Amino acid sequence: MNRTTMRGLAASLLALAASLAQTGPAVAASDSRYPARPVTLVVGYAAGGATDIVARLAAKALTETLGQPFVVENRAGANSNIGAEAVYRAAPDGYTLYVGSIANTINQTLYPDLPYAFDKGFAPIGMLATVPNILVVNPKVPANNVAEYIALARKNPGKVTCASSGAGSSIHMSCEMFKLATGTEILHVPYRGSGPAVTDLMGGQVDSMFDNMPSALPHVRAGKLRALGVTSPQRAPFAPDVPTLSESGVKDFSVQSWFGLVAPKGTPQPVIDRLNEALNQILRSDAIKTAYEKGGFVMPPQPNTPAAFQSWIDEETGKWAKVVKSAEIKVQ
Repeated sequence: MNRTTMRGLAASLLALAASLAQTGPAVAASDSRYPARPVTLVVGYAAGGATDIVARLAAKALTETLGQPFVVENRAGANSNIGAEAVYRAAPDGYTLYVGSIANTINQTLYPDLPYAFDKGFAPIGMLATVPNILVVNPKVPANNVAEYIALARKNPGKVTCASSGAGSSIHMSCEMFKLATGTEILHVPYRGSGPAVTDLMGGQVDSMFDNMPSALPHVRAGKLRALGVTSPQRAPFAPDVPTLSESGVKDFSVQSWFGLVAPKGTPQPVIDRLNEALNQILRSDAIKTAYEKGGFVMPPQPNTPAAFQSWIDEETGKWAKVVKSAEIKVQ
């Protein structure tokens, strides 16, 4: 190799090194500036349900914290699978996020042909909240407690109706677990989200529902629905007069819904870390604490890290796989 060639090669290598040196800081700077434009939070249900409520609380707080609009987009259908798939196929750049829930870990077994596995196809960011479900009935239903509701269902097999936000949701699964535990035959009526289901429940088109507490509690307080029991192991601090199903005679009955943020797989780790930091920051704010106490949400367990959330998702996926298979639940 002659000197001219060597000098040319050296110059090329120096230029490449300079280019790489510039590229590294530019990428880091890009991550540090995130978000540089509006971010979409996709909710897989119609507006008005608990997932939508917690998403809008988070969107408002994240907008104030990170300085860019966080906009909620409702993409209802197939028990949130439509919204989840849209985010799964989105660019992994941090600008399209999904508000995941317990339903997604149920769906993984309930819908065997999904194009993604929720526990492996997304990058976890952190949990938003947990909530108990609450058994509520239309005030005209002749049942003032869980025992009377069970007696009514046994006297009228297949005639008492139980609404849900969709097949496979925690609301639906709570009803199915209740039926197994009490030996009752209750007709499940699925809706495209908790909001429409609650509307029909208040209107008397359906009799009952194991709704997420945040969407049902305001109607209970207004006298439009009657609360019979909560599905958590202990009574909810914001509804202390409502007994648990376990203490009402349905022993060891426990279901807690949860919500969290995930991003498409491959989203840069600095973006995930920035979102997690912002998420935990808003959860410490007085505004969110007050809204959660008023609405019936419970703060997520600590530490609220992406790794801890992934462990939670893995555990829930295994748990609900066993329930779906044991109860032989299938979607139509």
